Amino acid sequence: MEVQRPRPDRTLVIILVVLGVLVVIALVVVFTRGEPEQLDEASPEGVVQRYSAAVVDGDEAAAIEYLVPELAEDCVRMPSGEPAGIRVTLVDTTERDDTADVEVRIVTTYGEGPFGSSEYEERGVFDLVRVDGDWRIESAPWPLTICDPTVVRE
Repeated sequence: MEVQRPRPDRTLVIILVVLGVLVVIALVVVFTRGEPEQLDEASPEGVVQRYSAAVVDGDEAAAIEYLVPELAEDCVRMPSGEPAGIRVTLVDTTERDDTADVEVRIVTTYGEGPFGSSEYEERGVFDLVRVDGDWRIESAPWPLTICDPTVVRE
């Protein structure tokens, strides 16, 4: 008497193959999506994007290049606290002849706790002015401020 082994259920095999394919596709999408699209450097949004990226990367020298000259020259660095992950998203822009307001959403992520990391979300506005035809930042939301506006150098 020959013992017949049960055949694997084809439905189960098909489901496992489909799940495997979906996992591979998801991994490809996550690892190939790349950096965000660079906005025009001559636009208020492009200036805010580059300034924010420099601040998040810790490149204060590059960030200062996007500030109005008075603020850049007299910059007294803000004290830096605990490093946090910051994500900045463009919300809206109001552009006038020589001034612009760029509203952003800032998500700050802090460390790891017993229930995971904690996040804080807020909206902020960058005030920009034209200086010699280029957009420069006059004020930034506090999580992205590198120069202390309350301290004046003498």
